[in-house]
Amino acid sequence: MANHKSSEKRIRQTEARTKSNRYYAKTMRNALKRLRLTTDKKEALEMAPKMDSMLDKLAKRNIIHKNKAANLKSSVQKHINSLN
Repeated sequence: MANHKSSEKRIRQTEARTKSNRYYAKTMRNALKRLRLTTDKKEALEMAPKMDSMLDKLAKRNIIHKNKAANLKSSVQKHINSLN
């Protein structure tokens, strides 16, 4: 167990950040899943800018790596282009 006030505070901060990061990462994964399961191109095109924005924000906040965000955006666009 932590012996210093500062280390106790760091533990509290880490727990709070972990919860927040998990929430945003899970929200992103759910949105990706919803978009990938979409078969309607018009609906997918409406969701794409929101998805791109979400991925950029998560990369900016270091919740996901910037290259992962770029790869996900690319795969989403490939999916949208493959729709009829």
